[in-house]
Amino acid sequence: MADTVLYEVSDGLATITLNRPGAMNALDIATKVALREAVESAATDDAVRAVLLTAAGERAFCVGQDLKEHIGLLLQGSDVVMSTVKEHYNPIVRALTEMPKPVVAGVNGVAAGAGFGLALAADYRVVADTAAFNTSFAGVALTADSGISWTLPRVVGPGRAADLLLFPRTISAQDAYELGIVNRLVPSTELPAEAEKVARALASGPTVAYGAIKESLAYALSHTLSETLEKEDELQSRAGASEDHATAVRAFVNKETPEFSGR
Repeated sequence: MADTVLYEVSDGLATITLNRPGAMNALDIATKVALREAVESAATDDAVRAVLLTAAGERAFCVGQDLKEHIGLLLQGSDVVMSTVKEHYNPIVRALTEMPKPVVAGVNGVAAGAGFGLALAADYRVVADTAAFNTSFAGVALTADSGISWTLPRVVGPGRAADLLLFPRTISAQDAYELGIVNRLVPSTELPAEAEKVARALASGPTVAYGAIKESLAYALSHTLSETLEKEDELQSRAGASEDHATAVRAFVNKETPEFSGR
């Protein structure tokens, strides 16, 4: 894994850190490959019960595609430029959104383009008050990628999503909070600690139930009520058979705080 993406697992929490602060954590090919490897590793590792996706530096979470590299590849006539969506962004976003464990984004600064997409692919966003968001795509004559045409309307509604995509502009952290993009807004100095606190709380929680919650939310948005009720029945049976559910019931009866194993 390239040193532009740091990966660490500790007490059930996988921390993935974009590590190109000098380039505002822009995504060049090496970084995208390393990020894909990291999120796919976290998704399949049974020791990982939650993921924290964050970034080094203070200015940027991720400004999306590395345009310097992008321009260079275009001038060379390389076909790698347009294949990056299929080869990199799609598997990264699938892994983040579909893994049966919660993902927290700790957004320390600007999240633009695919960087915004990565933040939206997380289940929960802890955001510094100095951060900002921008879809960016139309500004460089491109359409949405990194899953943002799926995630953004689910967060802000289709009308606002169209507005933000057709008229890209910088949205402050406070405005993003009011739009529902931000789950928890904190002073920038508190962002690292607060994001880790949230992620570690989820890493010690009922992982099977969290996975079922993620699956049910994704399913319900594209299915009928009747189909969703059937899915809820299926998922509740799965969660109800988990070791953590039995633990929680015993703890409730004994008036104790449950300690979940993630099974």
